[in-house]
Amino acid sequence: ESQIMPKSYLDSLLGKDELIHFITRQHWLLLLRANGIEVLVAAGIAVASVVVGAIYPLAFVGIALALGILGLGVGDFLNWWHRQYVVTNRRVIQIYGVFNKNVIDSSLEKVNDVKMEQSFLGRMFNYGDIEILTASELGVNLFQRISDPIQFKTIMLDAKARLGEGGDVAGVAPGKREDVPGMIA
Repeated sequence: ESQIMPKSYLDSLLGKDELIHFITRQHWLLLLRANGIEVLVAAGIAVASVVVGAIYPLAFVGIALALGILGLGVGDFLNWWHRQYVVTNRRVIQIYGVFNKNVIDSSLEKVNDVKMEQSFLGRMFNYGDIEILTASELGVNLFQRISDPIQFKTIMLDAKARLGEGGDVAGVAPGKREDVPGMIA
């Protein structure tokens, strides 16, 4: 059997016949809140450095500081981009980390309950928290301020129901599977 390089880190985590049903991230407003402040501070420092630079020759220190703050903004973006919440036909996966990856997964079979919370703004902008209660030792997985929490919860519960019916294990609906005893006979 030949090894095919996975397209992404997520693809390398998937088992045989495991299919991705939904991928989301934390809502973009969370990124905007973090980066918006950094960009405004960096712009203010850069403008002040240019204005003062005509009088004070060490103003380049301010520009270096502004670039450092923008670097923090890039780091925030990369952390946001590399934090994914995934529903497959077998499990729920949380992936985070840019260079060092951390993966937490919960088998759909072990999901006992799902709690969703949305604030007023969360309902307006379509984000919220999902809390997954499982039978494992960890017990709770909390996904904070994710985009499309209603769709995430619905797809996850539908995948769990299909798994319980014996369907969707290999991405095939239960009615479309061939009868194994019939194939043997």
